[in-house]
Amino acid sequence: MAVFVGILRLEFRLHGNESLKDKRRVALSLKQKIRNKFNVSVAETGSEDSMDYLCLSVASVCNEKQHLESRLAKCLNMAQAACDEELVYDDIEIIAVE
Repeated sequence: MAVFVGILRLEFRLHGNESLKDKRRVALSLKQKIRNKFNVSVAETGSEDSMDYLCLSVASVCNEKQHLESRLAKCLNMAQAACDEELVYDDIEIIAVE
């Protein structure tokens, strides 16, 4: 029986941030909203020192590929709706693990 690991990568261009503290406020808020709603893992991945660029990765594990794809698509839609920043890139990758 296969288990599926899904990864959603989100990249945002941040406008008007004047410090890393402003960026972290945006990142923490968005990470908390996604975690609370979908019970997934979320981490800032890359661009930690950039004030105008934010990259988040969302990970989840499931035994049904369609359910996992649906969950990550809903995470993407919620992130777009919940964040005022410009989403410049998104990608969903599903990996089957035997």
